[in-house]
Amino acid sequence: ARFVLDWNWNLAFLFGSLVVVTGPTVVGPLLRDIRLQPRLRTILEAEGVFIDPIGAVLAAVVLQIVAAPMVDTLVAEIQIAAASLGFGFAAGVVAGLLLTVVLRHRFLVASGYEHIFTLSAVVLLFESCGQLVAESGLMAVTVAGVVVGNLEIRVGDELREFKDRLTVMLIGLLFVLLAADVPLDDVRSLGWEGLIVVATLITVARPMSVWFSTRGLHLTSSEQMFMGAIAPRGIVAAAVASITAATLESQGIEGGQELKALVFLVIASTVIVSGVAARPVSAMLSVRLPRRDHVAILGAPGLALALAAQLRKAEIPVTFFESDPKRSRAAEEAGHVVVFGDPLEERTMLRARPELVGIAVGLTFNEHLNTLFVRQAVDGFSVPRGLVATESLFGEQTPSLVSNESTDVLFDGSHDHERWDVRYRHGQVTVEQFIYQAEENSTHGGLPRVVEENENQSRELYVILSVKRGGLVFPMQQGHKFRPGDVATMALHTAERQESTSVLRSQGWVTTEG
Repeated sequence: ARFVLDWNWNLAFLFGSLVVVTGPTVVGPLLRDIRLQPRLRTILEAEGVFIDPIGAVLAAVVLQIVAAPMVDTLVAEIQIAAASLGFGFAAGVVAGLLLTVVLRHRFLVASGYEHIFTLSAVVLLFESCGQLVAESGLMAVTVAGVVVGNLEIRVGDELREFKDRLTVMLIGLLFVLLAADVPLDDVRSLGWEGLIVVATLITVARPMSVWFSTRGLHLTSSEQMFMGAIAPRGIVAAAVASITAATLESQGIEGGQELKALVFLVIASTVIVSGVAARPVSAMLSVRLPRRDHVAILGAPGLALALAAQLRKAEIPVTFFESDPKRSRAAEEAGHVVVFGDPLEERTMLRARPELVGIAVGLTFNEHLNTLFVRQAVDGFSVPRGLVATESLFGEQTPSLVSNESTDVLFDGSHDHERWDVRYRHGQVTVEQFIYQAEENSTHGGLPRVVEENENQSRELYVILSVKRGGLVFPMQQGHKFRPGDVATMALHTAERQESTSVLRSQGWVTTEG
């Protein structure tokens, strides 16, 4: 900025202080769908969160030095900055712990008012800290948010949803208002020189700062290159630039409008470049997670072990959540990963690496627990599919607990899973493969029912465990429609195998053995 735009040093340093921040409200949505490796994503998100208050204080310090360029002013402003950040950090930790305690107990905040109470507490914290120590409010609320977000509270999911909606509304409003205050003529007046400064910031300054800052973190060159390429500026840069320009103008210092125009050019350019480049660059540098091909199963009864065995043959990794020692041992002896602990707790789910899970299966004898587990996996960890084992359905209708586009009933309908578990433990279950050969337009072209309107309704002759279509193997779900050539793996009651195969043959199935 100093040499390309021929700005004076004061204005150039102000520009540098304004563009050190990366916007969490821009980085978060950008990374949400890329599925980066956890360490890399954590660094980028944490940078966006913590650099905002630091950058705002830095810009305020530089502005004061520019307005009164004296040695005493420099020392005083550095002391003020240290006091602001230190006090804000301490106040944020204390406030975050207090807010967590309050939100954990129902009798302290009336039910349904937790969102408004939290918002009011955050505004109070921001304003009170600012009154005690200048510029400390932003650091205080940032740290308080980190504390509350990492501790268990009663309304965690609802509060995050409220925060997300509020953020979208307020950030969108602020961007419109701030951008409307920047005339396009000011941006055009920067010319090619302004674009050169922005290009240098993106291609030189950012990669160099990433390399220098991460030398001791043992990051790979691919991770450093991706971090160097992704640094969109956000709302804090825009807001502080507007305040800085207004302050310069009020004190009769020239260059405020040009400074604001260049900062907004940086914001627009970095958002566009990061948004366009993030996905292809992450793929090229191989910093994305593998595809979500794991299956997480809650419970390890007989049918779960039989299903996992078929998935294992197809080289699909399976992780069990099981607290019963005998069932856990059986799953481990079969070569599967077993996670101990409460499956409804976030830290337990994280041990199963949910970012790699493509299907969450609830397969205990408690269908409500199954539903809660699957719902948490789908809603809380963005697992694409959920399957719930039920016992009370009897083929009539999909229960409301699983009636959404991401969740379905496991297998081909409801089953008596305790009965099948007893059969499995006594060696009375045979697992065989059948090929579907009915014509697509025949009466058997749809989903064959395990539960028939006859004596088989309560006898549980067979269960369809998994389906193979082409080269793809997946757990059976009630909504699946069969096609000729589909291969299904079925669990049969050994004592009634002949009757089971007869029923299946009438529905268009033949064994792979002929």
